[in-house]
Amino acid sequence: MSRRAKGVVLFLAVAFFGIVLADTMGAFDQRHYFEVPHGNHTHYVAKDRDTSVSIGQFPTRPPKDNERITPTGQIVER
Repeated sequence: MSRRAKGVVLFLAVAFFGIVLADTMGAFDQRHYFEVPHGNHTHYVAKDRDTSVSIGQFPTRPPKDNERITPTGQIVER
């Protein structure tokens, strides 16, 4: 394998793992909330949450298409 081909393969591998890492960190997630597993249930927490509100006060069901989660944990219509 030539030196140039090795460089291309290395570049593609680094790019692939960079995209996988960014996806794992939620860079491509368009939802306004994230899921927090908590024992046998999951809390749905707004990305812009008020840090003075505990995770336990957020809903345990995802919002419907016409709803959103407020920074304080209420589900409201859009």
